[in-house]
Amino acid sequence: MRTRLPVRQAILKRRTYEAPAEGRARKIRLDFNENTAGCGPAVLRALAKLTPEKFAMYPEYQKSTARIARHLGVSPEELLLTNGGDDALRVFFDTFVEPNTRILICEPTFPMYRYWAEIAGAQIDVCRYDSQMRFPLEEVVAALGKRPRVFFLANPNNPTGTLVAPAALRRVLKAARRTVVVFDEAYAEFSGFSSLPWIRRYSHLFVARTFSKAAGLAALRLGAVVAAQDSLALVRRAMPPFPVNLAALVAAEAAVREGRTIRAYVRNIKRLRASFAAQLAELGVITYPSAGNFLLANFGPPGPRLFAELERRGILLRDRSKDIGPGFVRITIGTPEEMRKLMEEIRRHWKSKAKRG
Repeated sequence: MRTRLPVRQAILKRRTYEAPAEGRARKIRLDFNENTAGCGPAVLRALAKLTPEKFAMYPEYQKSTARIARHLGVSPEELLLTNGGDDALRVFFDTFVEPNTRILICEPTFPMYRYWAEIAGAQIDVCRYDSQMRFPLEEVVAALGKRPRVFFLANPNNPTGTLVAPAALRRVLKAARRTVVVFDEAYAEFSGFSSLPWIRRYSHLFVARTFSKAAGLAALRLGAVVAAQDSLALVRRAMPPFPVNLAALVAAEAAVREGRTIRAYVRNIKRLRASFAAQLAELGVITYPSAGNFLLANFGPPGPRLFAELERRGILLRDRSKDIGPGFVRITIGTPEEMRKLMEEIRRHWKSKAKRG
């Protein structure tokens, strides 16, 4: 029996999101900004203590929320835990965005802002980072005059690595009196800056965080939204009663309680990020200042051939040639050994490909 499904137009107009390819586990994974060193031993010990009885219960959130809130320097009433960072972004569309209303983003950026906007049937206004990957402050301030429902800013930005200065962020907040402002701080630990202390001063500011990057818990899916208590209360109305699984709660609590593993990983990434950028510069490869656990580089037109060769050799990078320009690639900063192998392969193949290019 055939029936015609009553599908929303917003869904019919968009393509299915293509998830990362399978079979990445045994390769050098420098394509999705994961913590390739993995989570700390405290997380594994905490997960090993879970019992069948606990797995059979619906999760309870107060204890974990209080512990994570202390780690972030906020009160439990100012923290909302979500099913990963992607879900932390979805709640803004459920709460503030009607079909055909407008949102504002700066591209190139994290694609989930556009993804959720298209599903919501929203109109998308776009400002663009310039050729040096600098934040378009004046364009954004002007666009905020049109009163979009929400402005999303990844800070640091993925994939450019751009970190917007506090003075510019304050200008944005002052210009956005009729707009919800979301600072997506997925990579804040690597930048040395967070706008979390500002939430009580700006009632329209929401900060999104994730435990997928510095904490190394991407597989468990835990994100967070932080905002002033009264503002966050509105977002809570759009949340289901049990949005986060028990394993994610236990792992996150253990990660922030132990702390040393995350701090050591962040220090390592900052050191490797700087040395890797310097090595690429020696080869004549253009790189851009990054405040994340990744680096955006421009290998020029021969780049895609190099990236394909590296993939054949089991090294995965994120080719951004289609959305930024030929030869652009985002490279996750991995372990010292992974970065050594990557540079070894780049040196082996880049000279010959650059000459042919």
